[in-house]
Formats: sequence, C-alpha cells, structure tokens
Amino acid sequence: MPASPSTARAINDRLALRLLQQEGPLTAGQLKQLTGLSRPTVADLVERLSVSGLIEVVGESGEQRRGPNAKLYGIVADRAHLAALDVRTEGVSVVVCDLLGSVLAEASVPIGDDTGTGPAVEQAVGLVERAVKEAGADRLHTVGIGAPGLIDPATGELRDSSGLPEWHRRLVAALQERLPEARVLVENETNLAALAEQREGAARDRDTFVLLWLGLGTGAAVVLDGALRRGASGGTGEIGFLPVPGTSGLPSATDCAGGFHSLAGAAAIAELAREYGVVAEATAGQGLHAAAGVVRAAVAEVAGLSADAEPGSTHVPGPSAEGAGGAAGGVSAGAPGLSVRRAGTATGTVPADAPGPSAERAGGVSPGVPGLSAEGAGGAAGGVSPGAPGHRVEGAGHATGTARLDAPGPPVQSAKGASYATDTAPPDDPHPSAEPGARFLDALAGRLALGAASVVAVLDPGRVLLGGEVGEAGGAVLAARVEARLSAMSPLPTEVRPSALGGAGVLRGALLMARDAAQDELFAPPTR
Repeated sequence: MPASPSTARAINDRLALRLLQQEGPLTAGQLKQLTGLSRPTVADLVERLSVSGLIEVVGESGEQRRGPNAKLYGIVADRAHLAALDVRTEGVSVVVCDLLGSVLAEASVPIGDDTGTGPAVEQAVGLVERAVKEAGADRLHTVGIGAPGLIDPATGELRDSSGLPEWHRRLVAALQERLPEARVLVENETNLAALAEQREGAARDRDTFVLLWLGLGTGAAVVLDGALRRGASGGTGEIGFLPVPGTSGLPSATDCAGGFHSLAGAAAIAELAREYGVVAEATAGQGLHAAAGVVRAAVAEVAGLSADAEPGSTHVPGPSAEGAGGAAGGVSAGAPGLSVRRAGTATGTVPADAPGPSAERAGGVSPGVPGLSAEGAGGAAGGVSPGAPGHRVEGAGHATGTARLDAPGPPVQSAKGASYATDTAPPDDPHPSAEPGARFLDALAGRLALGAASVVAVLDPGRVLLGGEVGEAGGAVLAARVEARLSAMSPLPTEVRPSALGGAGVLRGALLMARDAAQDELFAPPTR
C-alpha cells in the first residue's frame, strides 16, 4: 500500500533533516542529489522546514557560475538546548549544547561521601542551572543523565541500588521539578559510554561488541547486532557481581565484594599496584584517580623500557614466545597453557596467574621454594617465586629476571640438572622489585581477562573495549596484554582495544541520547 501524501512528506522531511545534521549545510541541489527526490519535492520540503523554524539560510554555496549563488540551508541550532550529565559517586559533570551538539557551557562539582542527600542534590541542580545560564539558554528541551546502577526497563527510572548514594535517584526527580518544561532521561553510565563508542569511538566499524567499564567500579555494556541489550530487568552487564577465582569469597545479591569488582575495581587496582611497588605521582589523588594514576605510571615505565631497550630485545606480552634468542621484559599469561621455549637469554618477568603454564628451556629461572621443576638449567640468575607447586621450567640456559606463579597445579617437586640457582628475592616476597610496572600490568591483565573471558564465552562479541578512566590510562599497552591472556583462555577470536573516549564517553553518550530524543520530537510531522 503506497504511503499517503502526508506520510510521504513526513518521511522526506526527516530524511532531509538527518542529512543536514550529518553533512552540515546543503543547497537545494545537493539535497536533491542526496535524497533522489525531484526538484519540486525538494523545494516544497525546504519551504515547510523553513516555515516550521527547523532550517534557515546560513550562507551561499560559493560556486562560481552565472547568476546568484545557491543558498545554503542548515538546521537552526538554537531551536533547542540540551544538557548532559555524568553522575558519579564522587561528583557531577554537565555540558549544555545546542541542537547540533555544539558545547556552549560545561562545568563540574565534586560531592563528598559525607554530603547529605539534600545538599548533594542541591549542588548538582545548582550546577545545571548555572551552566544553562552561562550558555545563554532560556530553557532546556531535553536532559540526558548517565548514572551507575540499574534502569527499570518498564519505567525508565533509576532503580534503588545498594552501595550507591541516595542522591542519585533524588537528582532525577529534582531536575524534573526544577525544569518542568524539559524532558529528563536517565540511562546506565556504561550503556551510554558504549553508545558513544558505537557512534564516534572505537566501535564505529562494529555492530557487535562489549565495552568493559573500568572506573571506580566495574560494569559492561553489550551491543549485539547494532542494538544495546539491557536484559529483562535492566541488569545486563553487572559484571562486578561475576564470581571469579582469586577473591576471598562469593558475591551476594546486595554486595559485589567477592565478585569481579574485588579484582578490577579502583581500590583493588590501587592495592595491586602497591604490592608490585608501582607508585604514581603524588597528585594522583585517591580512589579512581589513584587507580588510573598507577596504571598510567606503569604504562609510562613500560614505554620507557621499550625505548631504552637494546637492539633485538623486546617485551613480549603474548601468551606464547617460542625460539626467542633474547627477550627483555615480561612474558606472561593469565591462563593455562603458557609456553615460553628456547629463549636463549631472557631478562624480565614471567608471571602466570592460572594453573598449568609451562616454560621450557627459558633462559634461566631459579626456583625459590619447592614445587617448581627446573630441568637442565645451565645457569639461572634471578628469582622464580612460585605461589604453589606444579610449574615446570626446562632446559633453561641463562636468564635474569623473575617469574611469579600464583595458582596451584599438580605437585612437581624436582629440579634436574640445574647447574646453579640463585634466588634474588626473599622466599616470602611474592613480588620481587625488578620491572614493577610491567609485572603489575601483567597481573592486572590477568585479572581483567577473567571477567572478559566469561563474557566472551557467552556472547562471542568479537571485540572487547576497555573503557573508563582506567581503560583509558592503560591504553593499547594494557589492551594488548588482556588480548594475549584472553586468547590463551578462549577459543573464540576476540580483539581487545582501548576505548577511544575513555571516561568522557559517559558525558558524550548522555548528550547523544538527549540530542536523539530532541530531534525525534522536533523532526516529527505536526499532529493534525
């Protein structure tokens, strides 16, 4: 059945508006070419959209031809003003934009843990009102909010979640009260970051991917076949509650302690850095800033070591390095099956955080305690600190460095043909001090791979993005290590990439959500 004339006009108008949004100002001739519509039809829609106040003449084409230059039409940007909020446990950030997404004002305010609900809400609302005034906007059309926690799929409201401040939920209602003409929308922060990565970031070429959020806490966003998946209760991606090995217990329905959060949350990352002796600048602060700071410091240290390395020496983050004549740096695996073979002279670290790794003829490994097998080691200078029995090192020629093995395996208590072995770290020190940055990143990558492997096994997304401030700090260095460990744990090929937007993804995603909602309403045909 053919569309009615009014429906056809509405479709044509929306098509033209979307093109003007994506391409910028266009002439009527360019609209004709891009839409495939006839010249009279384009002339009619330009007239309608101009009368409705959605488009206006913004200049001339500048084409050199006889007669007047063609008029350039563009969307009236100040037809609507939008606000986007990134609501965190420790504060709020806001941007105010026009209909095209151009930032007119931005601001942020910290909110301490000891701030009461009422004062916290008032600080956040006051921040929005000041930003609107600074932007010169009379009113807001739509407000998009990104916040941690679950969004009720039936109502679209932020659900009451244990462990999150009460002022988060109160803020949504307070903004609606103080801005009665605005439409207020709220979405999970990680979902919004994934939306931004899909539109403008590291997933623009993918319709299926997972974003692993590494911030103060942990979360995941799932995009399958181009659509964001929220789940029956809105809880898709609550990966902090994922039971994983290496924690002190199991999570509960009200507390993610014991889950993946206990390994990859900001506090756990900062503690892991302290164990490995990684120290960030004093200005790194506490909480999330401290975690991102130590990861950034470790990455800088690794980059410096790579730059200063002698010719022919490399840091190998992958799960397998065979026949390496000389390797400086760390060769690590966070999963079973690591093999490092025929490394004639290896200087660096080999941490393996799961059962079963094997290192054969790796240049020099020295056992510090019983349970490690070192066969045919011509000379081993350095420390091998196994945390449990069951790891084998065979035919080691000569190496200086450390290997940390933290997971149990079947007992193997033999050392055959070892000419000599010198443990440079005390037996009770599981983290020798050599190259702390690389070893810390190896250990962190092993932890992150545990969570990522569970997601990959169920969803097979093909790509995992490391987002949030910690993922941004780790960049390609951390992502490569996670990918290496993931490839050793899962048969499903999966790329691991750093997000392009990092911690800024939430705010950008909230803005995109607000802009989409405003344009859907403003671009809709008038009701009759």
